[in-house]
Amino acid sequence: MGQQASGGRGRLIILSAPSGTGKTTIARAVAASHPKVEVSVSHTTRQPRPEEKHGQDYFFVDRQSFLDMIENDQFLEHAEVFDHCYGTSHGAVERQLADGISVLLVIDWRGARLVRGRFEDVLSIFFVPLSYAVLERRLAERGQDSDIAMKRRLQEALEEVRHHHEYDHVIVNDHFETAVEECEKLIFSAVAPTSGRYFDPASFIATMKNGTLRDRRDDD
Repeated sequence: MGQQASGGRGRLIILSAPSGTGKTTIARAVAASHPKVEVSVSHTTRQPRPEEKHGQDYFFVDRQSFLDMIENDQFLEHAEVFDHCYGTSHGAVERQLADGISVLLVIDWRGARLVRGRFEDVLSIFFVPLSYAVLERRLAERGQDSDIAMKRRLQEALEEVRHHHEYDHVIVNDHFETAVEECEKLIFSAVAPTSGRYFDPASFIATMKNGTLRDRRDDD
């Protein structure tokens, strides 16, 4: 399959991954190189980070406005993650698809399930880091979270990885350029990624359990 579905309509592509794996950066790199591909801009109730812009990174709204959108069935999918709400506008995505734009949805496994239930022609890709140690280092290097928040992200990462089998393809983001290239090949040429063949979920999850869910104070 190529980028577009029949009749010139765009296609939905789901990109999911644990926090810190680089899925948003990959999505933006793919969209930047292809005029008929765009990253869906989600609504969120969290505060913008210093480098983020309203309407470009997210639509930043208050919780009541978000709840009103839920009440009016305006979201294709929505979820609460780390005490903040995130949602994808159904109307915005439909307009993009109708215009022949393929849309990259950067969402978690819960949202992916909801989208698959509403659309037939969906390509879903799950990104994983090379190892748990790499994931932990990337989150630490971002410097955006307290120790407690980082532990929550790592626990959620374990849950994300447990659902990797629900996706059409797995890509290991060991080298950024390679991950982008594999993603593009999937979207435009339906070429299966090779990096995912070397992903051992059982070993990865076992390593995460040992490294994440144990209180580190026990090692002091």
